[in-house]
Amino acid sequence: MSQSTQNYYNHNAQSFAESTFSLDMSALYDEFLPLIPAGGAILDAGCGSGRDALFFKQSGFRVTAFDASEKLAVIAAQNLQQTVPVKTFTQVAELNEYDGIWCCASLLHVSKKDLPTVFSKLKNALKPDGVLYVSFKYGDTEREKDGRVFTDLNEQGLAELIELAGLTIIKSWQTGDQRADRAAEIWLNALLQQRVTIK
Repeated sequence: MSQSTQNYYNHNAQSFAESTFSLDMSALYDEFLPLIPAGGAILDAGCGSGRDALFFKQSGFRVTAFDASEKLAVIAAQNLQQTVPVKTFTQVAELNEYDGIWCCASLLHVSKKDLPTVFSKLKNALKPDGVLYVSFKYGDTEREKDGRVFTDLNEQGLAELIELAGLTIIKSWQTGDQRADRAAEIWLNALLQQRVTIK
């Protein structure tokens, strides 16, 4: 995450949390959670306010969460009633630890050149049959808006990046933004797994 993006979230943490915490994410949960064993370990990577991590925790999963924004990590820790470390995707170092990793509207702040490395780190943190959920604003450019840096991806761009990391797409689909004032924005969602090498 760029310093300007981090500054944006630190300066707007409360308003961002309030504008996103009550969004209905059930359609995305319904794609991801059936692939995770009951009581499994989930990492919410770039958790924001902790909205999704809280739902997973209340649903009986073992949840770990982190965010690069100090202010959002504080809010998430309060919502989750557990420690939420401040760290970036490049600092993910766990091995074979999670049944699922949830990256909802968070990887989109990683530069395109860094995404293959980050995808590799996330793959390594998954158990061999674990599932990674990601979402990006739909497109094929790197851009800056209101101080935040975005990497937009389409299906081809995502496929090329995860190929380098040894991941494969289980499913990808498009959705509209849940916020009423951004209904025209399109998101690319995908479920990824470690690519199986046939010997």
